[in-house]
Amino acid sequence: MKDEYLDPERSYEFTQKAWNGMYMAVDSEYFGQMDAELIYESLEKQLEPVPFGDYLKRYLYARAGLTGSYREVPLKDYQALIMGSFRDRLTPPSFTPTTARLSALSKNWLTQQTVKRQVVLLLGFGLGMSTADVNDFLHKALHERMLDRGDPTEAICEHCYTAGKGYPAFERLRSVYETLDPKHPPAAQAGEEDLLRRLCALKGSEPGQTDQARKHLLRLWAEAREMIAGMHNSAGEEACERLTEALRDRLSRSDRLSDQEKLERLRQERTRRHIFTAEEITENDLEQILYAAVPTDRHGNLTPIRDSTLADHFEGKRLSRKRLNDLLHRRSPVDRFDLITLSFFIAAAKVDEEPNSKKRYIRYITQTNRILADCGMGPLYVTNPYECFVLMCLLSVSPLETFSEVWEKSYENQEGD
Repeated sequence: MKDEYLDPERSYEFTQKAWNGMYMAVDSEYFGQMDAELIYESLEKQLEPVPFGDYLKRYLYARAGLTGSYREVPLKDYQALIMGSFRDRLTPPSFTPTTARLSALSKNWLTQQTVKRQVVLLLGFGLGMSTADVNDFLHKALHERMLDRGDPTEAICEHCYTAGKGYPAFERLRSVYETLDPKHPPAAQAGEEDLLRRLCALKGSEPGQTDQARKHLLRLWAEAREMIAGMHNSAGEEACERLTEALRDRLSRSDRLSDQEKLERLRQERTRRHIFTAEEITENDLEQILYAAVPTDRHGNLTPIRDSTLADHFEGKRLSRKRLNDLLHRRSPVDRFDLITLSFFIAAAKVDEEPNSKKRYIRYITQTNRILADCGMGPLYVTNPYECFVLMCLLSVSPLETFSEVWEKSYENQEGD
């Protein structure tokens, strides 16, 4: 029987296609010797980022019970499905007043690589999505956190999706929140008591789930700093041993010093070695390990992502020293890729503790998914090429080296190089 993911009539099965691309690389008999080459080839030829528009088309295709390939359905048919559903469900084309027509907006949604989070929330009302449907779009199509109960607007949205309430109910509840006095809350309608209590608690204090993501980032960064300090000290110890042996050899051929003086010289050589502490490790240390093979400019900055042949796969996912510094100083919110990359670094640096690649891979997935779930971000998703890339690296003999080599190849193979 023909595999489902090879059947063009079932070509909307994005996840199965991604697993197929991954297994073509890691199950190859040459993977042990050519892991970086095979992973790069898989990323370049098999694993493509799925545009938001394709996720939306697939959803409409399945819901309408269409047949054939979802790619062959005319765009105007998808637009008609959206406009008809929005009209029936009394949903406006935007959360805020706009002169844009729904026909034009729906065409953009169906053809864009990505959209703003608010578009997915609006589609939830316009298409009558369930809470699970909306979370699926946020997780898989936007690669963002799921609905955040710590955000008043999203808490109201979730309540409406779950209760099967439309956009007019959302507007009414949003007006209630805007005029809400926590000390004198209004009487709640049946089924809205729990929501009203939560909105009262959120009024004036809206931490959301980003604080939880930051806590995990700081914990992972602290562990990474300890590991990098250990790497530096291990490398320093090896270098010190080589220098000490060379000095011992020279001293053994000298008659000018006494044995006691020779021992003292050797002791002094050993004590010259600097012992690194975690506090000394900076964002630059992590960048130099993860992206050791990425070319830099004359200022030492990493070459822009746009110069990589895998720019579509890696854009916005490089944990550079600037990115990490911005995260640590709250200049940027923590996203799932920051956590995935830091968690990968820690797992990859512990390769000696767990040399079995499959056990290492499973442990990483378990631990990282636990972190992502705690941040409301959804589990690792192999259809996203970057996440698939990280998983393939973990199955290689030396994950950190493989990670760095694939980045290097993406610049070496740029046309014209």
